[in-house]
Amino acid sequence: MPREHILIVEDEEEIQELIAYNLSKEGFRTSVASSGEDALKKARSDRVDLILLDLMLPGMDGLDVCKAIRKDEKTQTIPVVMLTAKGEESDMVTGLELGADDYIVKPFSPKVLVARIKTVLRRKSAEPFDESNPVSIFDLSIHPGRREVLVGKAPVQLTNMEFRVLHFLASRPGWVFSRYQIVEGVRGDNYPVTDRSVDVLIVGLRRKLGEAGAYIETVRGAGYRFKEEA
Repeated sequence: MPREHILIVEDEEEIQELIAYNLSKEGFRTSVASSGEDALKKARSDRVDLILLDLMLPGMDGLDVCKAIRKDEKTQTIPVVMLTAKGEESDMVTGLELGADDYIVKPFSPKVLVARIKTVLRRKSAEPFDESNPVSIFDLSIHPGRREVLVGKAPVQLTNMEFRVLHFLASRPGWVFSRYQIVEGVRGDNYPVTDRSVDVLIVGLRRKLGEAGAYIETVRGAGYRFKEEA
Protein backbone atom coordinates (compact mmCIF):
# COMPACT_ATOMS: atom_id res chain seq x y z
CA MET A 1 0.00 0.00 0.00
CA PRO A 2 1.31 3.50 -0.77
CA ARG A 3 2.40 5.61 2.16
CA GLU A 4 3.09 8.86 0.35
CA HIS A 5 2.28 12.04 2.23
CA ILE A 6 -0.29 14.31 0.57
CA LEU A 7 -0.67 17.89 1.79
CA ILE A 8 -4.28 19.03 1.22
CA VAL A 9 -4.50 22.82 0.90
CA GLU A 10 -8.19 23.65 1.15
CA ASP A 11 -10.11 26.11 3.34
CA GLU A 12 -13.49 24.34 3.28
CA GLU A 13 -13.64 21.79 6.08
CA GLU A 14 -16.13 19.47 4.38
CA ILE A 15 -13.94 19.19 1.28
CA GLN A 16 -10.86 18.67 3.45
CA GLU A 17 -12.56 15.75 5.18
CA LEU A 18 -13.86 14.25 1.93
CA ILE A 19 -10.44 14.30 0.28
CA ALA A 20 -8.59 13.09 3.38
CA TYR A 21 -11.07 10.22 3.83
CA ASN A 22 -10.71 9.00 0.24
CA LEU A 23 -6.93 9.31 0.22
CA SER A 24 -6.66 7.53 3.57
CA LYS A 25 -8.72 4.64 2.18
CA GLU A 26 -6.02 4.25 -0.48
CA GLY A 27 -3.28 4.16 2.13
CA PHE A 28 -1.97 7.69 1.74
CA ARG A 29 -0.90 9.80 4.71
CA THR A 30 -2.54 13.22 4.71
CA SER A 31 -2.18 16.58 6.40
CA VAL A 32 -4.23 19.73 5.92
CA ALA A 33 -3.52 23.42 5.51
CA SER A 34 -6.34 25.96 5.41
CA SER A 35 -4.31 28.87 4.03
CA GLY A 36 -1.51 29.43 1.57
CA GLU A 37 0.85 30.67 4.27
CA ASP A 38 0.26 27.55 6.38
CA ALA A 39 0.74 25.36 3.29
CA LEU A 40 4.18 26.84 2.59
CA LYS A 41 5.28 26.34 6.19
CA LYS A 42 4.23 22.68 6.15
CA ALA A 43 5.72 22.02 2.71
CA ARG A 44 9.06 23.42 3.86
CA SER A 45 9.16 21.66 7.24
CA ASP A 46 7.57 18.26 6.52
CA ARG A 47 8.37 15.52 4.03
CA VAL A 48 5.61 16.05 1.46
CA ASP A 49 5.24 13.86 -1.65
CA LEU A 50 2.45 15.83 -3.35
CA ILE A 51 0.49 19.03 -2.74
CA LEU A 52 -3.21 19.17 -3.58
CA LEU A 53 -3.75 22.90 -3.91
CA ASP A 54 -7.01 24.84 -4.03
CA LEU A 55 -6.77 28.15 -5.90
CA MET A 56 -9.41 30.08 -3.95
CA LEU A 57 -7.81 30.52 -0.55
CA PRO A 58 -8.06 33.28 2.06
CA GLY A 59 -5.12 35.67 1.92
CA MET A 60 -2.43 34.24 -0.34
CA ASP A 61 -4.18 32.53 -3.27
CA GLY A 62 -3.23 29.20 -4.81
CA LEU A 63 -1.43 30.68 -7.82
CA ASP A 64 0.88 32.66 -5.54
CA VAL A 65 1.42 29.56 -3.42
CA CYS A 66 2.41 27.61 -6.53
CA LYS A 67 4.86 30.34 -7.53
CA ALA A 68 6.45 30.26 -4.08
CA ILE A 69 6.68 26.46 -4.13
CA ARG A 70 8.50 26.47 -7.47
CA LYS A 71 10.95 29.20 -6.38
CA ASP A 72 11.99 27.50 -3.12
CA GLU A 73 14.78 24.90 -3.39
CA LYS A 74 13.20 22.91 -0.55
CA THR A 75 9.85 22.53 -2.32
CA GLN A 76 10.39 23.11 -6.05
CA THR A 77 10.37 19.41 -6.98
CA ILE A 78 7.15 18.56 -5.09
CA PRO A 79 4.34 17.72 -7.53
CA VAL A 80 1.39 20.11 -7.38
CA VAL A 81 -2.17 19.18 -8.37
CA MET A 82 -4.45 22.21 -8.50
CA LEU A 83 -8.01 21.73 -7.33
CA THR A 84 -10.47 24.54 -7.94
CA ALA A 85 -13.97 25.57 -8.91
CA LYS A 86 -12.47 27.68 -11.71
CA GLY A 87 -13.04 25.76 -14.92
CA GLU A 88 -12.01 28.33 -17.49
CA GLU A 89 -9.24 27.26 -19.83
CA SER A 90 -7.26 30.41 -19.01
CA ASP A 91 -7.02 29.30 -15.36
CA MET A 92 -5.78 25.86 -16.40
CA VAL A 93 -3.15 27.41 -18.67
CA THR A 94 -1.99 29.75 -15.90
CA GLY A 95 -1.67 26.84 -13.49
CA LEU A 96 0.37 24.80 -15.97
CA GLU A 97 2.61 27.75 -16.78
CA LEU A 98 3.36 28.19 -13.08
CA GLY A 99 4.51 24.59 -12.88
CA ALA A 100 1.41 22.68 -11.74
CA ASP A 101 1.51 18.97 -12.59
CA ASP A 102 -2.23 18.56 -13.04
CA TYR A 103 -5.47 20.51 -12.77
CA ILE A 104 -8.78 19.18 -11.46
CA VAL A 105 -12.04 21.13 -11.50
CA LYS A 106 -14.70 21.02 -8.77
CA PRO A 107 -17.06 19.26 -8.45
CA PHE A 108 -14.89 16.18 -8.80
CA SER A 109 -15.22 12.43 -8.50
CA PRO A 110 -13.15 11.14 -5.54
CA LYS A 111 -12.15 8.10 -7.63
CA VAL A 112 -10.92 10.33 -10.45
CA LEU A 113 -9.06 12.54 -7.97
CA VAL A 114 -7.27 9.53 -6.45
CA ALA A 115 -6.45 8.15 -9.90
CA ARG A 116 -4.97 11.45 -11.06
CA ILE A 117 -2.88 11.76 -7.89
CA LYS A 118 -1.52 8.25 -8.40
CA THR A 119 -0.66 9.11 -12.01
CA VAL A 120 1.30 12.20 -10.96
CA LEU A 121 3.16 10.23 -8.28
CA ARG A 122 4.02 7.48 -10.80
CA ARG A 123 5.49 10.09 -13.12
CA LYS A 124 7.58 11.45 -10.26
CA SER A 125 8.96 8.02 -9.35
CA ALA A 126 9.49 6.93 -12.95
CA GLU A 127 12.61 7.60 -14.97
CA PRO A 128 14.09 10.84 -13.62
CA PHE A 129 14.69 13.86 -15.79
CA ASP A 130 18.07 13.36 -17.47
CA GLU A 131 20.47 15.59 -15.55
CA SER A 132 23.50 14.32 -17.47
CA ASN A 133 22.51 15.49 -20.93
CA PRO A 134 23.23 19.21 -21.44
CA VAL A 135 22.33 20.60 -24.85
CA SER A 136 24.34 23.20 -26.76
CA ILE A 137 22.89 24.26 -30.09
CA PHE A 138 23.47 27.51 -31.98
CA ASP A 139 23.96 30.13 -29.23
CA LEU A 140 21.68 28.28 -26.79
CA SER A 141 22.94 26.26 -23.81
CA ILE A 142 20.60 24.11 -21.71
CA HIS A 143 21.84 22.36 -18.56
CA PRO A 144 19.23 20.11 -16.89
CA GLY A 145 21.32 19.51 -13.75
CA ARG A 146 21.50 23.21 -12.98
CA ARG A 147 18.12 24.00 -14.57
CA GLU A 148 20.05 26.67 -16.46
CA VAL A 149 19.35 28.18 -19.86
CA LEU A 150 21.75 30.63 -21.49
CA VAL A 151 21.35 32.57 -24.73
CA GLY A 152 24.96 33.47 -25.39
CA LYS A 153 26.03 34.33 -21.85
CA ALA A 154 22.67 35.76 -20.77
CA PRO A 155 20.61 33.59 -18.41
CA VAL A 156 16.92 33.03 -19.20
CA GLN A 157 14.42 32.39 -16.40
CA LEU A 158 11.87 29.71 -17.35
CA THR A 159 9.13 27.85 -15.50
CA ASN A 160 9.70 24.14 -14.93
CA MET A 161 7.30 23.22 -17.74
CA GLU A 162 8.88 25.72 -20.16
CA PHE A 163 12.34 24.36 -19.35
CA ARG A 164 11.30 20.77 -19.95
CA VAL A 165 9.59 21.59 -23.25
CA LEU A 166 12.64 23.52 -24.47
CA HIS A 167 15.04 20.73 -23.49
CA PHE A 168 12.78 18.13 -25.10
CA LEU A 169 12.63 19.97 -28.43
CA ALA A 170 16.26 21.13 -28.51
CA SER A 171 17.48 17.59 -27.81
CA ARG A 172 15.86 16.46 -31.08
CA PRO A 173 16.47 19.22 -33.66
CA GLY A 174 14.53 18.75 -36.88
CA TRP A 175 11.99 16.34 -35.37
CA VAL A 176 8.35 17.41 -35.57
CA PHE A 177 6.21 16.78 -32.49
CA SER A 178 2.47 17.20 -32.08
CA ARG A 179 1.22 19.07 -29.02
CA TYR A 180 0.23 15.82 -27.35
CA GLN A 181 3.62 14.24 -28.11
CA ILE A 182 5.34 17.20 -26.48
CA VAL A 183 3.30 16.84 -23.31
CA GLU A 184 3.73 13.05 -23.23
CA GLY A 185 7.47 13.51 -23.69
CA VAL A 186 7.91 15.83 -20.73
CA ARG A 187 5.12 14.65 -18.45
CA GLY A 188 4.23 11.06 -19.31
CA ASP A 189 1.27 9.52 -21.06
CA ASN A 190 -2.36 10.54 -20.66
CA TYR A 191 -1.71 14.04 -19.34
CA PRO A 192 -4.86 16.12 -19.80
CA VAL A 193 -3.99 19.01 -22.09
CA THR A 194 -5.48 21.21 -24.74
CA ASP A 195 -3.89 22.54 -27.92
CA ARG A 196 -4.24 26.01 -26.49
CA SER A 197 -2.19 25.30 -23.34
CA VAL A 198 0.77 23.99 -25.36
CA ASP A 199 0.53 26.96 -27.72
CA VAL A 200 0.62 29.34 -24.75
CA LEU A 201 3.74 27.59 -23.39
CA ILE A 202 5.48 27.95 -26.75
CA VAL A 203 4.52 31.64 -26.99
CA GLY A 204 5.96 32.21 -23.52
CA LEU A 205 9.15 30.36 -24.42
CA ARG A 206 9.70 32.35 -27.59
CA ARG A 207 9.12 35.62 -25.76
CA LYS A 208 11.60 34.80 -23.00
CA LEU A 209 14.25 33.51 -25.44
CA GLY A 210 14.13 36.70 -27.50
CA GLU A 211 15.71 36.26 -30.94
CA ALA A 212 16.57 32.65 -30.04
CA GLY A 213 12.82 31.99 -29.84
CA ALA A 214 12.86 31.72 -33.64
CA TYR A 215 14.64 28.36 -33.26
CA ILE A 216 11.28 26.88 -32.23
CA GLU A 217 9.31 26.53 -35.44
CA THR A 218 5.60 25.99 -35.95
CA VAL A 219 4.83 23.22 -38.44
CA ARG A 220 1.34 24.00 -39.68
CA GLY A 221 -1.11 21.16 -39.09
CA ALA A 222 1.49 19.09 -37.24
CA GLY A 223 2.99 20.81 -34.21
CA TYR A 224 6.43 22.18 -33.40
CA ARG A 225 10.11 21.45 -34.04
CA PHE A 226 13.47 22.90 -33.08
CA LYS A 227 15.54 24.16 -36.03
CA GLU A 228 18.13 21.71 -37.33
CA GLU A 229 20.22 24.34 -39.10
CA ALA A 230 20.70 28.02 -38.35
